[in-house]
Amino acid sequence: MDWESSFEDFKNYLKLERGLSINSIKSYEYDLNLFKNYIESNHILKTPINCKSDTLKDYLYNYLSNKKSRSQARGISALKSYFNYLIFEGHIQKSPMSDIESPKLEKKLPEVLTETEIIKLIESFDLNDNFGQRNRTIIEVLYGTGIRVSELINMKLSNILFKENIIKILGKGNKERFVPLGNIASNEINKYLKIRNRNIIDSKFSDILFLNRYGRGLTRSMIFKIISDSFKKITLDKKISPHTLRHSFATHLLKNGADLRTIQLILGHESITTTEIYTHLDINDLDDVLKKFHPRK
Repeated sequence: MDWESSFEDFKNYLKLERGLSINSIKSYEYDLNLFKNYIESNHILKTPINCKSDTLKDYLYNYLSNKKSRSQARGISALKSYFNYLIFEGHIQKSPMSDIESPKLEKKLPEVLTETEIIKLIESFDLNDNFGQRNRTIIEVLYGTGIRVSELINMKLSNILFKENIIKILGKGNKERFVPLGNIASNEINKYLKIRNRNIIDSKFSDILFLNRYGRGLTRSMIFKIISDSFKKITLDKKISPHTLRHSFATHLLKNGADLRTIQLILGHESITTTEIYTHLDINDLDDVLKKFHPRK
């Protein structure tokens, strides 16, 4: 068993057994190929079966140590998963990664927009522009449902249940969930559909909601550009992405009284610990609490 074939088997395992997305598998592949290149350039270890802990420590010290802690952690996680897979398949008895720890990551709170900033963002689009209504609808859907950008670009018309105000979403690992659709987002979708249906539509993408000028599906980078360009118009000093709207959706729900379990289900988080990041309060909230409840306010 060589590195190349074992990596291919591992990728198939990630896809078929663990149900990971293409992007997640590519991330694993990238980190594992970095290690393989290190092995090959140093002419050591023709097979992963003979890989020892010292070799991995040398790699982590000489190659990964100059990278950011998040990149180090991701690389270590990929290697741990790979060698655990080899144990699972019976190729090795013990993982050479068993005594190697990942670096501690500083918890960074996500950037969140205020409700006022969200309104400014939505109103920044010129509806007289050919794609103004489409772009406005994209923002309304991202903020109104909290879905991921990958889920947005693959959203199907046939999965939008207007009468029930629900969207069926195909999320990470091909897991389905139902997400509530608010009246505002629903109305914006209907406005966009009137324009969309007058344009050219590629038959292969006829069931995809958001289309480009050629009648084909949008890419992740196009969504990033739409949001980036619109945010420049309102000149706010924040670094945002499509995920910022997801963070804002969850934060505003929690702030207005929604429970964590409900938010977890809507967002499609496997673990509620992922959702708990939204329990942070901004400094104004903390100040208000202090003034309201502390005896020495």
